[in-house]
Amino acid sequence: MYVDIYNTNKKYNIIYADPPWSYKQKQINFQHYDRGKKYINSVNEHYNTMSNNELIEMKEVINNISEKDCLLFMWATSPNLDVALDLGKEWGFEFKTVAFVWDKQRTNYGFYTLSQCELCLVFKKGKIPKKQANNIKQFLSKKVEKHSKKPDEIRERIDAMFNKCSRIELFARQTVDGWDCWGNEVGGEDE
Repeated sequence: MYVDIYNTNKKYNIIYADPPWSYKQKQINFQHYDRGKKYINSVNEHYNTMSNNELIEMKEVINNISEKDCLLFMWATSPNLDVALDLGKEWGFEFKTVAFVWDKQRTNYGFYTLSQCELCLVFKKGKIPKKQANNIKQFLSKKVEKHSKKPDEIRERIDAMFNKCSRIELFARQTVDGWDCWGNEVGGEDE
């Protein structure tokens, strides 16, 4: 169910976020091995991004929707890992560990090594909500379906661990049973 996080009294034990990171990299054309098409290193062609300051400015609303015992699962790209760690702290959470590693089964160009994985970090506020499963694996190898779309299986793994907790997905692209969601792409082409 879509929730306007700026106008709600609802609070959540689990927040799952895929922030629309902005990148200050110049656009570079490369040949993609698998497609043979020009690749432009620009997320702006796919979705609207937010500056680091705009994301930090969400801290009040994040605090308002967070239960006192809350986990934040946040996707971070390698070039923005430091920004993601800082953002979690700015939002009032303590970094705990890497919750999930997603092998995209495809390589992208990077400035140092070929990029293939994305990380989902976990941050904590208060105590860890009561878990229903202790056998959830960290690693997932699954092909990319669409630019920036995360595998549904990660949300399902979080759901398996914390299915009795109140859950919301921020910057969502689709509605999912059992989850509230907020994002400007809900109801869009991904749904």
